[in-house]
Amino acid sequence: MQKHYLQDLIEPVVQGAGYDLVRVLTVGQTNPTLQVMIENSDHKTNITVDDCAKVSKLLSAMLDEKDPIESEYSLEVSSPGLDRPLTKLEHFVRFCGYEIKLETEEKVNNRKRFKGKIISVTDDNIVMETNGEEYTIPFSVVNKAKLVLTDELWEEYQAASVADEL
Repeated sequence: MQKHYLQDLIEPVVQGAGYDLVRVLTVGQTNPTLQVMIENSDHKTNITVDDCAKVSKLLSAMLDEKDPIESEYSLEVSSPGLDRPLTKLEHFVRFCGYEIKLETEEKVNNRKRFKGKIISVTDDNIVMETNGEEYTIPFSVVNKAKLVLTDELWEEYQAASVADEL
């Protein structure tokens, strides 16, 4: 099953419900799990279990109708979490200054794995600092990337959670 085909089916449903799609991933061979990560469009409030249930119900109806996956599968809708994946160029822009882990499909400056801070995003390139060196990584070669859970990230999450409760 093509990832982009599933994403093209799922994204309008997620957006229509008022959320942003973070990632679509199929995991496992026999009885696979279709993982769908969502976040609130405002990027400020946390995703709740009710949000996930709402999107799951909408996606289930659409997936039952379109039947894009031939075998039996499980649908899992979740929030991206603190150490969230970065799947779109806009995610790198939003999390500029944060520490990330990034893997590329092909070598950039003789390496495929990077851990460091995002310095900037220019055109379609991510500029990051790793061990005192600056690397410019084309977004087109990024295989996977995610935020690294740091004290700074945890403190921001705690502050946002307190603000949500007020």
